[in-house]
Amino acid sequence: MVVVGTLINGAAIVAGGLAGVTMSKQLSPATQGRLKILLGAFVVYAGLSLTWRGLGIGDVSIGTFLKRFTVTMLAMMLGNLTGKVIGIQRRANGLGQYARQKFTEAKPENPNRLGDGLVTCSLLFCVGPMAILGAIQDGLGNPKILIIKAVMDGLATMAFTATFGWGVILSAIPVVAYQGTITIFARSLGQFLEQYQLVDPLNAVGGMLIFSTALVILEIKRVDLADYLPSLIYGPLLAWWWK
Repeated sequence: MVVVGTLINGAAIVAGGLAGVTMSKQLSPATQGRLKILLGAFVVYAGLSLTWRGLGIGDVSIGTFLKRFTVTMLAMMLGNLTGKVIGIQRRANGLGQYARQKFTEAKPENPNRLGDGLVTCSLLFCVGPMAILGAIQDGLGNPKILIIKAVMDGLATMAFTATFGWGVILSAIPVVAYQGTITIFARSLGQFLEQYQLVDPLNAVGGMLIFSTALVILEIKRVDLADYLPSLIYGPLLAWWWK
């Protein structure tokens, strides 16, 4: 199935919302902290293993490895520069602030909380880089990133039900539509990328971005991840040029 990761993500949002509505109390802060560390560890593993595979460590010659490493670093630098010029992180932060404002203003007696829950959670679940990175990897046959994101979104949905009620469950619809579209697009490009050996540079760059996501999850370092998203385009382009 092409969009297996996205379907799992959508199912996790629904399951988390149903659990949040029916549970008598939320997870304790200690339990949430342990889950955050566990998820962070999984993200580190997923990111580094993807980069390892993309760089071909242990499978290619030293010269090929150095070439792939150089392409990856150049792609990251050019991608970050492009992202800052376009203002991707700034725009993403604006959407995030809007979602947080809605969350702060939400009240159980608010007649619009169903719609507010849909909009707020849809933004929170779609704006992050893992939605794009995971959907691309899902299209290339690796749903691992979206499975990790599914756990994170499910836990978040469970907590948001106390504020927005059933509205958070409806956010599964735009999440599936958004990520599914990216996945199908990536799937359509998969044969082209494999034919011209461009999957490895995409994996190497994507793995670095996913690893950086763990730094944010574990609150080790604040990284403007959205500004690095153009690196996913520069990686294959530089590899194509440097053949």
